[in-house]
Amino acid sequence: MFFRRSKTPAPERISQDSIAQDPADEPALPQRLSPRSPGEAIKPTAAPPPPEKPVRERSGLVGIVSGALTFAVVIAIAAMIGITLFQRQVREPGPLTTDKVVVIPPHSGTGEIAEALKREGVIDHTGLFEFAARFGGRPALRAGEYMFKAHASIADALDTVTTGRQVQHAITFPEGLTSEQIVTRLNDNDILAGEINEIPPEGSLLPDTYKFERGATRQQIVNLMRAKQREVLNQIWLRRSADVPVRTPAEMVTLASIVEKETGRADERPRVAGVFINRLNKRMKLQSDPTIVYGLVGGRGTLGRGILRSEIDRPTPYNTYAIEGLPPGPIANPGKAALEAVANPSRTKDLYFVADGSGGHAFADSLEGHQRNVARWRAVEKSRQAPPADSVDKVEPGPDPSVPGRASAFAPGTTSNTNAAFALESGTPGTRAFDASEGTRLDPLKNRSYDLGSPKTVPALADPTPAPRGRR
Repeated sequence: MFFRRSKTPAPERISQDSIAQDPADEPALPQRLSPRSPGEAIKPTAAPPPPEKPVRERSGLVGIVSGALTFAVVIAIAAMIGITLFQRQVREPGPLTTDKVVVIPPHSGTGEIAEALKREGVIDHTGLFEFAARFGGRPALRAGEYMFKAHASIADALDTVTTGRQVQHAITFPEGLTSEQIVTRLNDNDILAGEINEIPPEGSLLPDTYKFERGATRQQIVNLMRAKQREVLNQIWLRRSADVPVRTPAEMVTLASIVEKETGRADERPRVAGVFINRLNKRMKLQSDPTIVYGLVGGRGTLGRGILRSEIDRPTPYNTYAIEGLPPGPIANPGKAALEAVANPSRTKDLYFVADGSGGHAFADSLEGHQRNVARWRAVEKSRQAPPADSVDKVEPGPDPSVPGRASAFAPGTTSNTNAAFALESGTPGTRAFDASEGTRLDPLKNRSYDLGSPKTVPALADPTPAPRGRR
């Protein structure tokens, strides 16, 4: 039996530090008592107590930072809760039951605006509104007239006031009004402010519908209408037909104003313009009833009655029964459609037109055709119980259809010295209502030196002297 030699353990290397260590510093080993019995021998030895934690002194800066962080966390949590509650209250539906318009005066502060909205029933809490306006990150509040929707929240009210979406008002000017009539409409509008410096020149305004906000001035609307007219006129002038016998944009406006006053139907404007163009090319007088009216009343625009037979040949600078060519300026403010009609008229041979009883006109290129149209118009007029509404500011054709009377129509001269169509009710002959220069040295068909683009000197026509009244 062999025996192994047991290896002797290598001696542990003892460092100088361990040799020099104080035995008192070494941890005390637990004392193991001699067991008194086998059971006690197998019991484990009690574990040593844990070492005591070293006492560390906290730096003053670390304590401050730790406290600040703790406080910041608490504040952040509280702020999040507060913002959530604030946003919920700001977006809650408001007390308004229906849409409402509120006017906020100029130079109103945030508090004044909040009080005005509360007074009008838009909001309930002025303090919440002011806080949201000042610290909500929105633009500054603006004065004006605003529409608030039903149940609008404080956030909705702030969005409305800060974005400046004010109520839009509109004012409409029909085509064919004079500048004086347009100024009257502006002065009658109580939403606009300010005064108009002067009545604009006739024909310089573009009739249309214009939108504005409360506080806009009347002069601003006038300036806008003039700017729009210049813009539209320049565009139409550039695309005009080369056959149109007008030399300047001003002359085109003048002719367009006559077309505008002669017909209110959009589909007829190019054809009516064609009639006037044809008459200018043939050196015929325009003989337009609205020019008689403008020569008598000017910017007032209407007589309020039919034209008297004594007024047909009354000499005025605008009366195209007495002058050749165009009048010295527009007789109204034409719309865009009338300007387009003059710039590009219908290509027809029409020289006459008369009312057809349906709101429009019947056109003819010869005197015979025109006489038939007049006869039909007289038949329509006789069948009516009341005079037509469009007889105001018009010359009525005579009862004899064989004589070319006129109702927005053109009637050249005849061989007779008087025209029975315009005879007075008493039976006395009236003055001629057509070209009185025919066959004379003033006849534009004979005198080719006449410039049709400008008005001529009004012939010296004597006004009929009224008969003296008898004494009672």
